[in-house]
Amino acid sequence: MYLNFAWRYFKAKKSANAINIIAWVTVGVIAFATCCQVLVLSVFNGFEGLVKSLYSSFYTDLRVVPEKGKTFTLSPSSLQQVRNTSGIQAISMIVQEKALLQNGEAQSVVQLKGVDENFAAVSGVPEKVVRGQFNLGTRDEPALLVGIGIQQAAAISLQPAFGPDNLTLILPRNKSTSNDPLESLSEGNAVATGVFSIQQDFDNSYALTNIDFVKQQTGLSADEYSLMEIKLAPAANMEKSKRSIQQLLGKKFSVQTRYEQNSNLYSTMQLEKWAIYAILTLILVIAAFNMISALTMLVLEKKQDIAILQSMGAAQGQVKKIFLAEGILLGCIGTALGIGLAVLICLLQLKYKWIKLQGGSFLLDYFPVKFLAADFILVISTALAITIIASWLPAKKAASQQISLR
Repeated sequence: MYLNFAWRYFKAKKSANAINIIAWVTVGVIAFATCCQVLVLSVFNGFEGLVKSLYSSFYTDLRVVPEKGKTFTLSPSSLQQVRNTSGIQAISMIVQEKALLQNGEAQSVVQLKGVDENFAAVSGVPEKVVRGQFNLGTRDEPALLVGIGIQQAAAISLQPAFGPDNLTLILPRNKSTSNDPLESLSEGNAVATGVFSIQQDFDNSYALTNIDFVKQQTGLSADEYSLMEIKLAPAANMEKSKRSIQQLLGKKFSVQTRYEQNSNLYSTMQLEKWAIYAILTLILVIAAFNMISALTMLVLEKKQDIAILQSMGAAQGQVKKIFLAEGILLGCIGTALGIGLAVLICLLQLKYKWIKLQGGSFLLDYFPVKFLAADFILVISTALAITIIASWLPAKKAASQQISLR
């Protein structure tokens, strides 16, 4: 009944044309705001999904690091207990150290990761090799896989006609007690066998080789490591597996999920997403003032109708619900139009990719979009909440005023 009254008032011709204009302006502002909110959230979802897919090639499901210091010691029996933990598919032990990479006159500082034979089972790096092959060699004949940024910085050639470049790696010795700086460094040679390309942060920083070579150069013991990288089974629960491993290893270790390994990036992305959403919500607040004006003028327009309803026995609450329904109707029409327009734009973008990114330096040349049901629920809830609050004051005023028929 209340919506029937509201719909009649909405489509009926008013004595003052300004009421119709303000009502449609209110609908338009709500539609614009909700459309922008859905578009922004969908684009952020698209970029977030892209970034996560890139970083998932480098960051594993779980990573174990020492709570203090750079390395930890883990016995074979303890390592086997971790492997037997429910939900774990594969484990790779890592030794990571900063090193100076030299290729003749060219040189570059790199994060050198020494990985074991299980690394290909836990990481997506082997799938990102763009030149050469994934071959890390042995302790006595080490091979090196470098990021494409390091290849360019150190002028590394992989041309078969010229043979592989013989690279020099200078690393710090672990627990060196010598006062001579040169005695605290080790120097080893490795052959470049491949180049990977994932993301600029990784491509410009990381180089991979076998763990035995890095241990030999740094002087680490057989059971000493820097990291443990873990791949979970597809059906495993990440948080549950994290708790199980943390309980097994104790407080001297820190177990990190994929997102905790790069929390700054994901936190920044979420902060930017919700900051822009909050700014766009202010447009809805502006629409609320238009709605208050439109409903207040409608109340003045419908004084005689209100008096008739009261004379027929309508209670104040019923009159209030009629004008509250009018405000909700305006909000629903605007929200529906805005979301419909946003969905149409996103579907066209997914199919035709017609809104391009400028610069051409990113992996994509168009804006990615991704729909999430939670975003639609949030946008609709926000729009309706602001609409109800804005409608409450004019509706209450309409119900409380005493009007007599003449």
